Amino acid sequence: MNFSEYEILVVLSEELNMRKAAERLFISQPALSQRLQTIERNWNVKIFLRSQRGLLLTPAGEKIVALAKEVVDSTNRVKDELQQSEGKISGTLKLAVASIIAQHWLPNVLKDFTATYPSVKMSLITGWTSEMMTAMYESDVHVAIVRGRPEWNGVLRHLFTEQLFLVDKEIQRLDDVFITERPFIQFKSDSTYHQQIQHWWHQRYRTFPQRTIVVDQIETCKQLAYAGIGYAILPEIVIKEIGDDMIKIPLVDEKEQPMTRDTWLIGSELSFQLPQVQAFISIIDKHID
Repeated sequence: MNFSEYEILVVLSEELNMRKAAERLFISQPALSQRLQTIERNWNVKIFLRSQRGLLLTPAGEKIVALAKEVVDSTNRVKDELQQSEGKISGTLKLAVASIIAQHWLPNVLKDFTATYPSVKMSLITGWTSEMMTAMYESDVHVAIVRGRPEWNGVLRHLFTEQLFLVDKEIQRLDDVFITERPFIQFKSDSTYHQQIQHWWHQRYRTFPQRTIVVDQIETCKQLAYAGIGYAILPEIVIKEIGDDMIKIPLVDEKEQPMTRDTWLIGSELSFQLPQVQAFISIIDKHID
């Protein structure tokens, strides 16, 4: 097999989905299916089983994919070493970033990074902080950007702090939630954020909201609040473009201190020694300063 075929097997094993793998490989799904058939024909075994739910590795496929990963990792490592010996920052930067940061803060950082270091390849996964922590523990990424202070034994670096706000079209004071019939719009979130809000609510009101709406994403929550459906508690990073018709009230705790949410950069001591990681941190420093 040639190197591109090994790469195909690695991507397929990571995605277990033909469409997603084709998107990552920048080829059409029919072309990818044909390439896979050719690979399986050359090995004379089934590497993946196909179903409507996606792909499943066969026992023989597990062995072949393990070989493919060794070849891809070794080849990329040698390429990186050769390019670094020439004083050129290259290689692959593997990032895991909490979705809210990936949507509202990361794009400008990555735009700057890719323009400054065009030889560095980018691998990015997004999701809840708990999922990004799992990726770190499984050594699938070099660094992660997560929300809330994480339990982490490696390099832990604070990036920034944001205040939390109650956002609504009608409520003027925090205690107005007692008299409003409007629902509290919540979004499904990482457990640490949910616990933070639950603790704040219980400490302040000693009760639960009378009416609630729960949505799957923070953006949906924000848009419903902006439309006047109800009130929401949102971090500062997502409401920078808030309109004049919206009221935002800063949350404070029982000691009248601002309620905040922190963002952290984490990684291992080893990954922070990589030139591409150091380059990424230098770009982050520019955007934080």
